[in-house]
Amino acid sequence: MQAQAAHSVGDWSSVINYLQQLILLNRNEIAHSEQLLELALSVFECGDFQERWETSKVLINLGTVAINPLVDILEDEDAEDELCWFAARTLGELQHPDAIIPLVELLKNSEDEELKAIAASAIAQIGTIAIPVIVELLNHQDTRLLAVRSLAYIRRTEIIAPLLSVVQDAQAAVRAAAIEALSSFHDERVPPALLNALNDLSAIVRRTAIQGLSFRSDLCSQLNLVAKIQPKLYDFNIEVCCAAANALARIGGDDAAHHLYTVLISLHTPITLQLEIIRALVWLESLTGLEYLQQALKELTSETLWQEIVTVLGRVQKPELITSATAILLEIVRLPTVERSLSPHPATKINSVKSAIALSLGQLGSPQAIESLTVLTVDTDELVRLHAIAALKKVAPKNRGVGV
Repeated sequence: MQAQAAHSVGDWSSVINYLQQLILLNRNEIAHSEQLLELALSVFECGDFQERWETSKVLINLGTVAINPLVDILEDEDAEDELCWFAARTLGELQHPDAIIPLVELLKNSEDEELKAIAASAIAQIGTIAIPVIVELLNHQDTRLLAVRSLAYIRRTEIIAPLLSVVQDAQAAVRAAAIEALSSFHDERVPPALLNALNDLSAIVRRTAIQGLSFRSDLCSQLNLVAKIQPKLYDFNIEVCCAAANALARIGGDDAAHHLYTVLISLHTPITLQLEIIRALVWLESLTGLEYLQQALKELTSETLWQEIVTVLGRVQKPELITSATAILLEIVRLPTVERSLSPHPATKINSVKSAIALSLGQLGSPQAIESLTVLTVDTDELVRLHAIAALKKVAPKNRGVGV
């Protein structure tokens, strides 16, 4: 009676509140479900976004009695898009076989991409029983991509065979979506498809295949993954090259580090890829990777690359590598001595690089850096001094009183 009274004056928030209380009081059996359904649908159709969101939870609790009214909303040509969006989403939450066909029809017939996407997600949420219906959508070019994306949500081995059937599809987007979905399965049928996709004509498919293979380090030796992915560092598409760099870092090993370094110091390598490789050499989390970065500091002449190297060295976290990373940074800033007459690194003339070195030394926190940081606290550049002081306080907390 309270819910009906609130409904009569259009107080939707109160209606929702009373409906939620009624459902909580009748957990095992929803009394007067038809009346509750009628009230909930009124709010669902007339409320704002938040009210519809809350009402959808009520409809889900009401169960199967809500399916037909929600289907009617989907089939109503005059229904607003937001209402249809909520109806489709709620049908997916109900996870009932009767909701599959209406959602498929929405997927086939709607011209609104958001509605099609929520329909695909809702079908997938229904689960395994929806797979045959989704597979049928693979037979139609206009619904094939959304069908692949729907299958990807289900994450059951039953979807592997249907996905493999479209990895050679004429649409690059379909191929890429299928490869991405297959990549989450550790199934013997999947790696051959990913390896084949490395040479796809579409850059997005090649990149997706590289990313998928990068998570299969368990197959590194069996599939010779480093040798398979390394050529993609020279791909015509820069995003594919960067994906290959990240993949080699994730797979790891000295061979991967060598290939990354070779491309890094090449005069023909775009700076975007060089920056990605610098990060990848640190992500390797190996002494070999750090040694290649140390060598790159001598080979490269770009201030931007110098700064990126000293910045990523500060992100080293493995305790056994911190000493080596610190030593590389200190090698740059140490002044010549009688025993060490080499000229200082040209990076020491660039204030932004010196500031980055100070910050990285502070992040690494090694006591080895105290002397060099102390020298930087009296640098001619104010920002370098400030960063050195901040770093010194991290490395040697007792020096908190150090000033400019």
